[in-house]
Amino acid sequence: MDCRAFRRNHVAFVDDVLSIAEMRAMDQHRATCAACSRQDTMVRRSLLLIRNLPPIEPSPDFMARLNQRLDQLGPAARVDVVRRPQYYSPAALTAVAAGLIAVAYMAVETTQYFSPAPTAHVAPMIASVPAALEPAPTIANSAFVASIPTGMPVWPAMMMAGQAPMHFASLDFHDGELER
Repeated sequence: MDCRAFRRNHVAFVDDVLSIAEMRAMDQHRATCAACSRQDTMVRRSLLLIRNLPPIEPSPDFMARLNQRLDQLGPAARVDVVRRPQYYSPAALTAVAAGLIAVAYMAVETTQYFSPAPTAHVAPMIASVPAALEPAPTIANSAFVASIPTGMPVWPAMMMAGQAPMHFASLDFHDGELER
């Protein structure tokens, strides 16, 4: 495990929701990497501090005082407290539109959407008749043939290993030239 994977899975590690194998890998990485160990210690201490804070509760008369203060401000002052949306100038809108048009133009040009498709030049080919193929070797083992319809798993390597002597006996070996 590397530091990036440790940081990515750290929240799940602290919450203890990873699989056993992932938890072991995280523990091993924490034991070998000083930087990740410091980060883990810092996060766990912070969580311990936050979880042990006493709950914050407003005073019993908080809502009454809040409503009284809102009544003192009045309707106009309440609107001023809320931010009004900013309206953009025509120059800013024009600049945004020009930027979008430039991005669209670049996208069309880089994908070459409207350019004609290049013509493919293929070298001339000559058709020839293939050499006579040897017939495929027949399956000699009747137990192998009988096992197929029953659904028993059959490894292709077993079949190749059983037929290898027959295959190599039918090959013709030729001397190759090693000179250039």
